Amino acid sequence: MMLAGLGGALALPKASWAAQSFPAFLAQLQARARAEGIPARVVEASTAHLTPNQKVLKLDHHQPEFTLTWAKYSSIVLTQERIGTGQKTYHATQPLLAAVTSRYGVSSQIILGIWGLETNFGSNQGDFNVIDALATLSWDRQSRYFGNEAIDAMKIVAQGDAPVSRLLGSYAGAMGQPQFMPSTYLSTAVSFTGHGAPDIWHSNADALASMANYLAKAGWRSDEPSSESVAVPHGVNLGETGRKHVRTLGYWERLGVQRLPGAVRLPDSMPAALLLPDGPGGQAFLVYQNFSVIRRYNPSDYYALAVGALGRMILA
Repeated sequence: MMLAGLGGALALPKASWAAQSFPAFLAQLQARARAEGIPARVVEASTAHLTPNQKVLKLDHHQPEFTLTWAKYSSIVLTQERIGTGQKTYHATQPLLAAVTSRYGVSSQIILGIWGLETNFGSNQGDFNVIDALATLSWDRQSRYFGNEAIDAMKIVAQGDAPVSRLLGSYAGAMGQPQFMPSTYLSTAVSFTGHGAPDIWHSNADALASMANYLAKAGWRSDEPSSESVAVPHGVNLGETGRKHVRTLGYWERLGVQRLPGAVRLPDSMPAALLLPDGPGGQAFLVYQNFSVIRRYNPSDYYALAVGALGRMILA
């Protein structure tokens, strides 16, 4: 999904300078695209006038290098402004969210959390030409991954889903309201009505259904939380914490972990892990199977915690 930014996303590797000229690289990319069956006219329309995008290179080469605590990260992404926007958005789209939940079994809370973190409910989708950005990154990083994504973006054009001009997104190539990479669009994006190609840029219905479809395919469990804030006793064994140390809810409660008032009822046998992202004295969370599903969308503990927290705050 998103590969850069405060969404807790997977960081791009350090910049490496391209070993060949951009025209030579582009000729090879075009040849690969044609070899994969993309019509020459689409390849030409998508790439003929490309040059290295200097804004993409600047953003990529100058990513800030710092480590945020959970307390700092959450203060940045879980703002009152974002929560308020989410509440207004929820009231405006409640019937649609209910329909998406009914079809895919993914809660409105989680869809709202992802929608809010990825693009601030569709308002910050990015304005980079995706093929341009991906080609630039593939050349500069000598990266086959980004080249493959550029070719997948051409496939979207070739199959008539969207013109090149609509393929807009982040400087790392993540597109539309869900911030799908082109390969994810091809495998997962859906038209909610079943008519026409998925429009994850302008159609809330298609964007939200596509997010829900991604989570459902990744193993989302209906009517189960992803995470919840808890109180932990002093002296908890830190060696037992972390998402890889899965026990049962009953086990944690017997150790003195306390769920907060209003928490949904769950069986004692529910698998759970205890997270203390800022260590002793900071916030503590129990995380469940659906937490791992959110990490499939974006492989960051902070991101997955924030998705759950934002959704809860919006619907509180």
